Amino acid sequence: MPTHRPSGRPPSGRRLRSALAAATLTLAAATAGVTAAVALPAPAYANPHTYGQDVSGYEADHDWINSRAQFGFIKATEGTSWVDSSFPRHWGELDKKGIVRGVYHYGHPSNDPIAEADHFLKVVNSQPSKPGDILVLDLEDANGQSVEHVNEWARTWLEYVTAKTGTKPMFYSGWNFADKYGRGLGDYPLWVAHYSKAPGDITPPADWKTWTIHQYTDTPIDQNVSALTPEQLRALGRR
Repeated sequence: MPTHRPSGRPPSGRRLRSALAAATLTLAAATAGVTAAVALPAPAYANPHTYGQDVSGYEADHDWINSRAQFGFIKATEGTSWVDSSFPRHWGELDKKGIVRGVYHYGHPSNDPIAEADHFLKVVNSQPSKPGDILVLDLEDANGQSVEHVNEWARTWLEYVTAKTGTKPMFYSGWNFADKYGRGLGDYPLWVAHYSKAPGDITPPADWKTWTIHQYTDTPIDQNVSALTPEQLRALGRR
């Protein structure tokens, strides 16, 4: 899922690739006289899973209304103070569309997990909510911390948000990162990125018994499939 760093800090890893992909798509759309927010065509493969998309400020004008997505996830916060300015617009558009919606926080294990969780909840709670809204911790960077520290950081964040909301958050990460740092977090629904696998053709990392969402590409935007139906996804969200 693309992120947007504070001014002066470049996106890293997959986020940089997503930013470049978004820039390329915008240029191509301008040349063709169309917008980058057009609904994506149906994939060529036959897939029985529920299809969804996720975006951040890199896709601030994404056209949710004409999207074929059955669920949508958007970025709200990062760290202890950063807010994605596109969050309110995306949140409202997903409400209009009426599909399953989720919101994620990009975590930094070098910070206090409670401070990050409070920042996330403050921003999310500033917008109208409805039953079925899914909360997500996006954790992809160890920030130079040990495996034990990152694992405990994630556990603290997830347990705190669960206690504050009565809703168990989803855990998002790349497959390798989740396999290394996610031991003991198998009770939290897993949203995992693995781009070298066909949609839904993955095994869960670490000690997860199953996966909930598979992010299988970030081209031209982040695309996902879920092993659950939309109704089952909503059951994971807020009451």
